[in-house]
Amino acid sequence: MATYGQQDFNRSALTLDCGRAWYTGQRAEKIPGGLVGVIGHDCLGLDLSYNELISISGVKDFKRLQELILDNNKLGDLKTLPCLPTLTTLSLNNNKISNIDGALNRIKECCPNVEYVSLLSNPGYPDQLTNSTSIDEDDYERYRLYAIHVLPLSLRFLDSRQVTQQERLNAKVRGRYSRTIKLLPELVRKFVPSSTNASNEFDDIYFNVHYTPLPSSQRNPQDHRGAYGKCKYRYSGKNSEGNRFISNNDL
Repeated sequence: MATYGQQDFNRSALTLDCGRAWYTGQRAEKIPGGLVGVIGHDCLGLDLSYNELISISGVKDFKRLQELILDNNKLGDLKTLPCLPTLTTLSLNNNKISNIDGALNRIKECCPNVEYVSLLSNPGYPDQLTNSTSIDEDDYERYRLYAIHVLPLSLRFLDSRQVTQQERLNAKVRGRYSRTIKLLPELVRKFVPSSTNASNEFDDIYFNVHYTPLPSSQRNPQDHRGAYGKCKYRYSGKNSEGNRFISNNDL
């Protein structure tokens, strides 16, 4: 009978307690296959923080997982997130996720009963709570409504705050229109010259522009494009007070 290999991870770094497991700070790029052999398929909580995860497809082996902590990893997206119908808590703080829209839709698809989601400190997330110097609070509040609109109705907490009834109502009315658009790095390279020291954010590139009405090209005084002509019309009005100071020679 085939067994899971138990030599592909540091056994001494694994902590087990009451159906929950912690395997943190081990520089793992993917979930070791041997974990499920030691932890068991019935694991309820799994903390894989402070690794270097770029794939989480191995989570599929934990059939009853309720809590998944993936903070401080290198996840660029959630394409490898498997279907986890029992999951209620998903924490993804401080990863490398730029396409937050794609991540939210993936969570909705794979975690239909999720109650707590946190995406703080990801590149594509308008996170005013941990990046208050460059992100406007209104951006975060708008995106919060968008996230509440996208994620399942089971959601109770988003980031560090409880989802209120008023937010739920606002998200239903205008959540779909509240997304704060971010320009992804590949689009920056396409539309912004390489010599431009610009941020990857849509707002920095398109709204913080030093506008000038003057033409960008320069011409010397001899390269003029004007024209002149002689007017044949002569004003002969007599009702203007200023006319008595103008002689015919001046016209």
